[in-house]
Amino acid sequence: MKPSPAANAAPSGQLLSILGVGFGIAGAVGGSIGAGILRTPGLVAAQLGNGPLILAAWALGGLYVLLGALAVAELGAAMPRAGGWTIYARRALGDQAGFAVGWIDWIGHCAGLAWVVVTIGAYTTALIPSIPLHGTGIALVVLLLFALIQLIGLEAGRLSQELLSLVKALAFLALISACLLLSPGHGPELAGAGGPSPPAGATALVVAAVFALQAVITTYDGWQSPIYFAEEFNEPAQDLPRSVIGGLLVVIALVLLVNLALLKVLPIAELAGSDLPLADAARTLFGPLSGRVILVLALISSLGLVNTSIMCAPRILFGLSRDGLFLGAFAQVRPSGTPVNALIATTLLTGLLVLFADFERLLGVAALLYVLLYLAGMVSMLVLRWKEPELPRPFKAPGGIWAAAIVALGSMAFLVAASLSDTTNSLLALALIALSLPLQWAQRRWGSAAPGQGA
Repeated sequence: MKPSPAANAAPSGQLLSILGVGFGIAGAVGGSIGAGILRTPGLVAAQLGNGPLILAAWALGGLYVLLGALAVAELGAAMPRAGGWTIYARRALGDQAGFAVGWIDWIGHCAGLAWVVVTIGAYTTALIPSIPLHGTGIALVVLLLFALIQLIGLEAGRLSQELLSLVKALAFLALISACLLLSPGHGPELAGAGGPSPPAGATALVVAAVFALQAVITTYDGWQSPIYFAEEFNEPAQDLPRSVIGGLLVVIALVLLVNLALLKVLPIAELAGSDLPLADAARTLFGPLSGRVILVLALISSLGLVNTSIMCAPRILFGLSRDGLFLGAFAQVRPSGTPVNALIATTLLTGLLVLFADFERLLGVAALLYVLLYLAGMVSMLVLRWKEPELPRPFKAPGGIWAAAIVALGSMAFLVAASLSDTTNSLLALALIALSLPLQWAQRRWGSAAPGQGA
């Protein structure tokens, strides 16, 4: 039974527990389906040049991410506390690791949020050229609007997330249906005729598959959004695993349908050479209206992502502060369930990044940090299976140790490859991690603990 509105008030310093599986799935969809799916199908097609291989790459990438989701569902159900990855790292690896993981997670969320609202500004000016605000002004307005929604309370954030994710899913399904039903298709070109040839030789195929899978796995990123709200679910032991796994399965299904639709509408050669394949597919179907169709779809996708990010990021700061790892002021929660000071700090940092950030550099660093978070999560799961076998685990991941080990090895391989190919961004990511050391030292020396801190 849902609590009555009068009951939706949190004691000081505590979050509300009013979320259900519907919100969790909406959070996973809202966090995953964004600008990536508009661009990456062309990158994958360029690497593989063959319809069945392209679909296999998206399915294999989904399976790899699902292995990670099973491990994360186990961690979240066992430790249903707000904050995300930092909760697991602290329990498994200690306070310093917990703070470092939370710090880079919060910075990464703010960077991603800044990029999304700037992208919305660009989409809006392209869709409505006569709008009086320029792109940066629109980005700041969007950021403040969604911050105000969160300030109202958790109920407002929940409703906006569920509505935006539903509209996003329906919009993609409408375009997918149009592609599958209105296009005559390209027959043999689904197998690659008329397009780039598949890589010749086993070595070339493996190299192409690795690059394609990197793009695929990056596109799926965001499925983990429900873990940041772990203690805000009505029944976290059941709701969180269902949200993480169910949400990811919905995302995988949507992504596979998008690629199947693209392969039906576009020749392989055109798909492989396209920066925005969905825009090219829409042009084939809708002619002059195609640009507006895709801009509207991109805006819908991006708005849902903003709502997800601006809900998640404050809960990272809240988790750090409530557990005594950061300034206690950020653990303050309004009766409506909003970690208010953490929300203000998130909005301020994101606004500064909108105004001054070099986004190419920032996103390169953020991509590395996100992989580090996955690695930290998988290592935490393996360590806790060994160190705390008696820890109650309401959900135990099937093949959990092997699943976590596979994802950890994949993350390590990505980090090694990225470090060798992108030294500058790797050093910047390392500097951000190193910055957590003096920050944590200062917190221990001068910081004040928040009420209710604990493991």
